[in-house]
This record gives sequence, C-alpha cells and structure tokens, in this order.
Amino acid sequence: MSQPLYFPAWQRPHWQPSDEEIIVQFYVFGQFQPIRVPSEQYGSDGLPEEVELSSHYNAALREWEGYPLKGPLGELFQNDAPEAFEQAIAAQQVLVVRGRFKDSADTGYLRDIYGVLAGLLDIGGVAILDPQILSLFSAEEWRRRYLVKDGAPLRHHVLILRDEEDDSDRVWIHTRGLRKFGRPDISLHDVPAQEIDRAGALCQRLVELQALGAHFKDGQALEVDGIFGGLTAELGGGYDDPQFNNTYAAFYWPKGEA
Repeated sequence: MSQPLYFPAWQRPHWQPSDEEIIVQFYVFGQFQPIRVPSEQYGSDGLPEEVELSSHYNAALREWEGYPLKGPLGELFQNDAPEAFEQAIAAQQVLVVRGRFKDSADTGYLRDIYGVLAGLLDIGGVAILDPQILSLFSAEEWRRRYLVKDGAPLRHHVLILRDEEDDSDRVWIHTRGLRKFGRPDISLHDVPAQEIDRAGALCQRLVELQALGAHFKDGQALEVDGIFGGLTAELGGGYDDPQFNNTYAAFYWPKGEA
C-alpha cells in the first residue's frame, strides 16, 4: 500500500461518563500466515489488552451451538452476502476477536482493533463477520467500507433497520452496533410513512451524537424540528434483549404527527 490509510481515534466532544460497557466482537475467516500481524501501517499498536484473539479450526467451531454461519443467522448471511459466505464456510481457520472496555473518552481502541483486522486480511483473511451489525463482508468489501481516507463514516459501524410496527401502518426505525461505543442503540417507534426520511436522518444524527460521547438519560427531552413538544427518551433493554443485544434509548413519534 503506497499511502497508508489510518483509522482515526475519534475524540468524543460530547462525552459524558456512564456505567455502560464497550463491547467488541468480530470473526475473521481465512488461512493465516504465521507472522506478526502488519497492523502498524494502519496506525494500530496492536490489540488493546482488554481484547483477546482466539484461533479455531473452522470445522471444529461449526460444532459450537453459537456458530454464526448456521441456523437463521447463517441463512441471513448466505442470502445477503453469498460470495463472502462461501469464502467463510470454506476457510480453514476462524480468528475470534472480542473484548470489553469501560466507557472511554476517545475511540483509540477501535483504531487499534480495526488496524489489526485490516492486517489480518493482508496475511490470509478472506472474510470478516461483524455480528453486532449482522453483516458478513468479503475482504474486498470490508476494505472498501472501512479503509477510507480520514476514516469511514460513523454510520458504517452501525446498522439502521426499518420494520413495520405491529398492527399499525407506522414504521419502527432502530439500530444495532452502538455497544461498540458503549452506548444504547436507538429505537424510534410509530414513525408515519411520509416521515421515514426525516426520521432516518434523525436516527443517524442520534447515532453520531452517541458515538461521539453523548448519553441519554431516562426521561430526557429531545427537541426535534417540526414535532411539538419534541421526543422523550425511555431507556431499557440489556445484553440479552433479542432485538438489540444491548440497552436501548426508545423514542415514540407523537400519534398526532402524521
């Protein structure tokens, strides 16, 4: 690589300390050369001490109940990313990267972890699975998404989903992946169909605010242009929550706003 691309360690200008934990987890599939991971060229000092890397034979890991490439989750990846899925299934090795951190005023931990992930692709990695955003990437796709000059947009680290509300013509917009930043995911309920674009932009703004350190309190009011009285945060969830695998900050679009 003639001009190294460094991952930024974003400062978090809105940072407010919290009791939330930062949690990271990735699966890297491939057949790896037994050499030092070349992470320095990506601005990484190597994995932080809070992060562990374990190596597994893919055939053996498939017997694990939580193996991510089988069952409904495996079907999702096979449908969404068939080429990467085939590469991952055929790989001999799986490296599992996982860690927990206390809330942090900057994201140097992400810079170091992503630098190692990029280095692993240089020594035999063929696919990376990010279970927190339900995404499986081929090596080429991952590089296009994250090896970006001055750093990939924050939204690339989070998944924003849209679903129909139960028994309603309204929409639920919600996220996955904010626990990488030690923050609750966003859950925006009862969005009218004609307001989806505005609500999606609001959701992305809330993602960016939290990734840069902001933290909602239960009952906190949020001013939103065009919504009389704004929105109010309701905190809930937990790591065993099936929708988020995380805590969440829920907001409800006023029923009268349509």
